Amino acid sequence: MDLFYFCLEKGITMTIRQKVANYIKEKQLMPEQGKIIVALSGGADSVALLYLLSELNYPLIAAHCNFHLRGAESDRDEAFVRALTCRMGIECHVISFDTKEYAATRGYSIEMAARELRYDWFEQLRRETGAAMVAVAHHSDDSVETVLLNLMRGTGIQGLTGIAPLRDAVVRPLLCLSRSEILTYLQEKGVDYVTDSTNLEDEYTRNKIRLDLLPVMRQTNPSVSEAILRTADNLRELADWSSQWLQKAKESVLKEGRMDIEELLSSPMPRMLLYDILQEKGFNRSQCEQVFDALQGISGKVFFSKSHRLIKDREYLYIEPLTDASFDAIEIAKGCESVPHPLESNLFLTLQEKEITSQWQLPKASNHVAIDAEKVKYPLVWRCWQSGDWFHPFGMKGKKKLSDYMTDKKYTLSQKERMTVLCSGQDIVWLVGERPDNRYRITEQSKKALEIRIHSI
Repeated sequence: MDLFYFCLEKGITMTIRQKVANYIKEKQLMPEQGKIIVALSGGADSVALLYLLSELNYPLIAAHCNFHLRGAESDRDEAFVRALTCRMGIECHVISFDTKEYAATRGYSIEMAARELRYDWFEQLRRETGAAMVAVAHHSDDSVETVLLNLMRGTGIQGLTGIAPLRDAVVRPLLCLSRSEILTYLQEKGVDYVTDSTNLEDEYTRNKIRLDLLPVMRQTNPSVSEAILRTADNLRELADWSSQWLQKAKESVLKEGRMDIEELLSSPMPRMLLYDILQEKGFNRSQCEQVFDALQGISGKVFFSKSHRLIKDREYLYIEPLTDASFDAIEIAKGCESVPHPLESNLFLTLQEKEITSQWQLPKASNHVAIDAEKVKYPLVWRCWQSGDWFHPFGMKGKKKLSDYMTDKKYTLSQKERMTVLCSGQDIVWLVGERPDNRYRITEQSKKALEIRIHSI
């Protein structure tokens, strides 16, 4: 009888191990060479991962994060991991984090802070040790919970495909196993693990799904987890196609920081395309809806994320990183030949006086102008334009406010903000990169020209 149960248990253990081996091979998760870092919390899932990969003869390194969130329990987990890896002869790296302080300084939730800390450290450790991949212990139940969590929050197709088995250098070899299979494996092996008390509480949303929602759903369909996973698999192929389409559509619609509104609206799924572009720039779902509603409205509306600004113009949406488009006035003394642009690191303003002879030719490009050198008063002042500024545009009669001039030229808000002027005394002699002042033009009486050019290095 004892032999019977031994063989039975041995068979189940072999089946789970083979199931993981087949999954790794099917999904091509592991490289042929190189060590694997196992994210080892000490809980059942990560301990099972460590044992299974060890039994499959992968060279392993263990990595444990002590987030100091559960007092003595956190230190207990660390001690357990150190003892376990010592018994197994596996190299172990441990790091401590002040997770609460990290979350507070960045405005993160504790869960978001812990996730960022651990994955950043895993990648750092992977590079330092020369490991090939980082293995984490998500299982199929985690994938089910992720689908439901995303569905409750609102998501696109990608959010309904569950947890990916491979992303960058992170692999999840246990997605083929359920939580119950993992516990069965550990029980048969007689392997100890620690239990995180927070996993037994329904304090967090994911645990509410695990402990409250899924049991109710199983009353209607005992196989609801399997059904959700099949749905996720069915959607994954559609999500892959959608991702490829979105990438091509983005390349067509978004060029050099601006989005063609007409082309966007004529695409098959404009709302989805807009969201996919904007969420990468830090805009949330609500903001994306507001932008979409504004597409056919008046121009001039501005939207902000933490990192970018979006400006709705007549034909385009302009997306740009948040920067300071102002600088202190720069004085340019007589004889100065070159001044770096204070806003554009690759641009310079150069000045050169020349005698006006029969061979001299008047520059005709907007970025290269000539004014009467004898009318100029030094020091010249290079500054941002200001409300109320006016000048006499070359080739036009009378004076004009800069704001009106730029509006007539249909400058975008971003272009207006970055416009600068070169002044002689109180007079604007050049709207830089655009048009000089008519009062300082070269005439038949002019003897010296001051050539001014804005150019890249």
